[in-house]
Amino acid sequence: MAEPVALAALAIEAAFGWPDALYRRIGHPVGAFARIIASCEARWNGSHHTFARRRLAGVGLVVGLSLVAGGGAAGSTAIVSAAMGQWAWLGCALLAVPGLAQRSLFDHVRAVQIALASGDLAAARTAVARIVGRDVARLDAAGVARAAIESLAESFCDGIVAPLFWLLLLGLPGLWIYKAVNTADSLIGHREPRWRAFGWAAARSDDVLNLVPARLAGPLLCLCGGGGWRVLWRDARRHASPNAGWSEAAMAGALHLRLAGPIVYDGARTDKPWIGDGRTAADAEDITRALRLYVRACLALWLIAGGVAWLR
Repeated sequence: MAEPVALAALAIEAAFGWPDALYRRIGHPVGAFARIIASCEARWNGSHHTFARRRLAGVGLVVGLSLVAGGGAAGSTAIVSAAMGQWAWLGCALLAVPGLAQRSLFDHVRAVQIALASGDLAAARTAVARIVGRDVARLDAAGVARAAIESLAESFCDGIVAPLFWLLLLGLPGLWIYKAVNTADSLIGHREPRWRAFGWAAARSDDVLNLVPARLAGPLLCLCGGGGWRVLWRDARRHASPNAGWSEAAMAGALHLRLAGPIVYDGARTDKPWIGDGRTAADAEDITRALRLYVRACLALWLIAGGVAWLR
């Protein structure tokens, strides 16, 4: 049943996303994960705890969060199957929709493009700040454009390819376990002293869960972009993450841009290596080209999910 669930979820999410009215009324599952993580971090990650104790607490958080997410998804699947019978696939698709981010990612990156195209750098910085963690106050127009494109590339894996992969492989429990771990990695899987022990398990678990999806996302972007293979094979491993570099390198190669490079987090400059060997002077039109490539890649995922369903 996973294939029709995946196709229906992709179609529903692409058409409607997660509407603001629905978000205001019931929130979002990822927000629930975030609240659990924040509560556990406040209790278990105090500086008075030893490094080993904080690391063990982080392991417990990831295990517990995965059990909650997977168990809740499995229970929901059983309830929907019993209540809806032959239409259970549609109910499961609706439960999968908030785990995918095709529409929301497109809308967020499009907002950056619109602001840059109109010459409103302040609005563009505000829009890109919603999807990146770096300091944006001093970014010029090219820096804002590159940040938006980098986020689009990385989130293509984290927000679409990886959740879809785990949905197809393990059903709703697979999707929601992935989303829980990925949320934990986003919030606490950092290398700064505060997070190094407590976030270790979240970061390593996310690396494992993205290992295959990242290596699918990169080639898929090259296929849909008509090139970029040389940059993909050469630069995918230049990224600090073992996985994020695959989609970023593919996007950089396909668009003939240079992405990544030195950035500023919390006022501190980090000299990350450049990915790609094209232009650094990205602009609104480059964001448009990136969004077109992204849409083609998402449509290719629909075909892949449909092909898997047909083969089965």
